[in-house]
Order: sequence, then C-alpha cells, then structure tokens
Amino acid sequence: MKTVLKAIALSLPLCVALAAEAPPDQRAAMAAMFARQAALPDTPGTGRFPAMKEEVATLPDHVVYRPARLDKLGSTRLGLYIFGNGGCSNDGASARLHLLEIASHGYLAVAPGRLRSGPGATVPRPATPPAPAPGAAQGGPPAGLPPPATSSADLVASLDWALAQNDDPNSPYHHKIDPKAVAVSGYSCGGLQALEIAKDPRIKTVVIMNSGIFNAGTGPAIPGMNQSKSLLETLHTPTLYILGGETDIAYANGTDDFKRIDKVPVFLGNILKVGHGGTYWEPNGGKAAAAVVAWLDWQLRNDSKAKQTFVGKDCGLCKDPAWTVEKKKIS
Repeated sequence: MKTVLKAIALSLPLCVALAAEAPPDQRAAMAAMFARQAALPDTPGTGRFPAMKEEVATLPDHVVYRPARLDKLGSTRLGLYIFGNGGCSNDGASARLHLLEIASHGYLAVAPGRLRSGPGATVPRPATPPAPAPGAAQGGPPAGLPPPATSSADLVASLDWALAQNDDPNSPYHHKIDPKAVAVSGYSCGGLQALEIAKDPRIKTVVIMNSGIFNAGTGPAIPGMNQSKSLLETLHTPTLYILGGETDIAYANGTDDFKRIDKVPVFLGNILKVGHGGTYWEPNGGKAAAAVVAWLDWQLRNDSKAKQTFVGKDCGLCKDPAWTVEKKKIS
C-alpha cells in the first residue's frame, strides 16, 4: 500500500478525486505522508552553488529555484530547467529537493504554482484529502477527474520570463543565463506538459520523469490532457526518460514512448523498485536528480565527464546495479 500512497500523494491535486474515494485509514495514511514530507527541511544541494527557492513578483504563480548567491557564479552562466509538477499540480514545492539539487549545479529551475508545502509555504495545501462527494458509489470510480491546475502554457511562461530576465538590465539575472542552454522536464502528468512544448526551437533537451503518453483508449479521462503518441514525432532534441521500474504506473507508457522514438537520441533509465514515487523525497533528490544533473551538464554544457554517465557499454548508469538502461543513437 505504501507504493500506492506515494504515487497518489505525488500526483495531487490531479488525482484528488481518486484519493477522495480511499477508505478513511488510507486517507489518514496519506495525511501522515504529507506531514512527513512537509516537515523535511530544504536542502542546498550538492553542487558548487548552494540553492534556494522563492516566489518572485515578476513571475506570479511560479516558484523559482536558483543559486542563493548569484554574485558567486563567476563565469558560470545559468542553464534553464523548466519543470512540470507531478499531477500537473499547482504546488511549486512538490519536487523541491529535486529542483534544489538541480539549481545547486548552476541552473535556474522554475516550476508552476505557489509554495504550497514544506518550509516557507505561502499557500498551504489541505492537510488531508477531501471526503468522498455525497452520492459517490462506495468503492466505485469517481464521477470524474478535475482538470489539471496548471498547463503547458505555464511552462512556456517560465521560459519566456527567464529569457526576458536575462535581457533586462534591471534584473538580477541580467546576462547570467545562457539562452542556448534550455531543458524542459516534468514528472508524471508534468512530463506530458513537457512533451507538449518540446517542439519549441529554444529547447535543447527534454527530460521525462515517471511519465509517458497513454496509448489511445487506455488512459484516464483527464480534461485537457489528450496527447497522442504522434506528439513524439515533434521531438527535435536528445531526450532522457527516467522511470521507477516495472512497479511504476508510468512504466508501460514510458517504455512504449522509448520504443517509438526513432529520430532523436534517447536514453531510458529505470531505477529499479522505486515505483512511481521515484527518488524525489530522498536526500538531494536521490539517484534521479544525480542522473538529471549529469544529463544536463552533458547536453547543455558538453561536459565530457558527465557524458560518460550515458555513453558506451560501460557507462556510469550501465554499471550501476540500481539501474537498467536502454538507449538509441547515444554516442
């Protein structure tokens, strides 16, 4: 049951209708999990630039993750990591340990939503999932899933804002961003948002986490989320998929995406036995965050050491027993 609760908890509020149908003991367990996650302190990351998160007036309804001391960047220019939240939620802190780790390596990460959980929450989310709606059939499916709280347009807004900040002489980011070092990423439903904007020519690499496009007729009826596999044909950059092994509810969709992608380099990494919850709540975002940092450093900074994490039969992830890997056109 723990794996199921982790998946549901990380997918709120999109799956709140499903959570509402859970028995009281499971709803109580989810509330306890929320409390444990919220109590975890922010971590500065393991990179050279200790990171922080904040809401900024110039980009409403988004959370920005960045090196705390922009004056210490030296010659390093910030890469961009535009992120879609699990459940397409509006909690911009729902993957905070992951995003703080990315930022500590010299990246500006942006997630849609407000600070709804954890330290510094400005709009705390409810402590417990709502009770089932009156008249809902006991044990039956919910009447319908709510529309996502965010959309892919919010990811585009993040990118537009960051590039505008780079050009604004009054911005703290003036000429501190590399406009050619842009990645789009997302977890679960947020991964679908990332795929929706992956065709943007400003994007140089794509990172899809615990996600994949549903085959026709197999996915939930989520209002506004009607992506088809043809979306994969719009990919124009190297792409990284990270899944949580066969127990990940996105495993079938993500591995099917990988099989269908044939025009761009693509790497599929499965972290065994972590399921859909991934490693987001492990210290500094766990193995997934470390792999994403290496991918970004290779793709956006041409770092030869980071490249060895993915290239060759003896690549770093290839030799790590915690992972299984597949790849195409990776060289």
